[in-house]
Amino acid sequence: MPTFTYVARTKDGKRETGKQNAENRQALIRMLQGKGMVPERVDAAGGTQRARRDPKVKTSELLVFTRQLSTIVNAGLPLLQGLDILAEQTEDPRYANVIQGIADDVEAGETFSDALRKHPRIYSDLFVSMIRAGEASGNLDGVLMQLADYLEAMEDLKRRIRSAMTYPVVALSMILLIATGLVVFVVPQFAEIFAGFDRELPAPTRILIGASDFLKQWYGMPLIIAGVIGAVVIVRMYGSTKAGRFQLDLIKLRLPVFGKLLRKVAISRFARTLSTLTRSGVNILGAMEIVERTAGNEVFARAISNAADCVRNGETLADPLARSGQFPAMVTRMIGVGEKTGALEQMLQKISDFYDSEVRATVDALTSMIEPILILMMGIVVGGIVVALFMPILQLSGLVQQ
Repeated sequence: MPTFTYVARTKDGKRETGKQNAENRQALIRMLQGKGMVPERVDAAGGTQRARRDPKVKTSELLVFTRQLSTIVNAGLPLLQGLDILAEQTEDPRYANVIQGIADDVEAGETFSDALRKHPRIYSDLFVSMIRAGEASGNLDGVLMQLADYLEAMEDLKRRIRSAMTYPVVALSMILLIATGLVVFVVPQFAEIFAGFDRELPAPTRILIGASDFLKQWYGMPLIIAGVIGAVVIVRMYGSTKAGRFQLDLIKLRLPVFGKLLRKVAISRFARTLSTLTRSGVNILGAMEIVERTAGNEVFARAISNAADCVRNGETLADPLARSGQFPAMVTRMIGVGEKTGALEQMLQKISDFYDSEVRATVDALTSMIEPILILMMGIVVGGIVVALFMPILQLSGLVQQ
């Protein structure tokens, strides 16, 4: 008899995990339901090993798969036939094998959502939960279309953030390379000239020559590179802990320019994900747990987790979100109105659309503002080096005139 691992909710709302022998997955689900538990995940004990062999699939490929499957199911073709078609026409052979494996599981009697759950590296909890809700409601094609719209919106959001971050990173790297080249190759030439001066060099010039001498030593550059790598490793190790991840995400939200952008992105993701899940039929508590795991920011994840506990105890969603201090008053008030009028999904969608437009406007403003800032930085760095090099020459020229 095979062994399965499960995650289920008890009658009092607590989450319980464990292992259990059963004839099949459906038998274990019936067993847990007989005990008054609500199963959230049931996997074969060896499922995690299978998941590790799954290829990394791009969001664009997953988006195409979801939208095409929605079109096929909406056209009246059976799900199994649709999966076979997509397995044949998918360009990536590794992903085609995954789709074929899902088709084989469905043909063997498993539900579509259970077959997808075997591949957590490709299909997230949000994806699987929405598919399960679509299967239960008989609206699988509509849920697939909602998923495709959601993936497309999130991919567009990521693309905008990458475009905002790429330019300053590349420009700063170029500034550092130019400054390093001047210090390593140009400054030593001037240092030889200054060695014949019978006067003490100005402080900026001495500092610049000292930095050049340090970088020219065999240990200078490796020491700096090792220091940078060490700092990155320490930060990553600290960020791998829950407390460290919270503190780092809190620092990100307090950054002068990018903090507001990251906050708007987090709010947009929260609203869109929760709206998509509740519209597809996922219950509010299950949706909140998925939103917490996909928040992308530990500060917001903690606020969402606390709000879910309050909702479980009978409170509204708007009140604990307002108390967290992470959500603007407009967001919490719109959520409160949505709860009172029964239009929570529509309100969340409007919040998401509003913050998507805010993100676009902020990215455009940052792009136009970053360029002059970087030019100014380059002028300060390169100009400072040039001024430090010519200060002794100007002093000598003044002495000659005297």
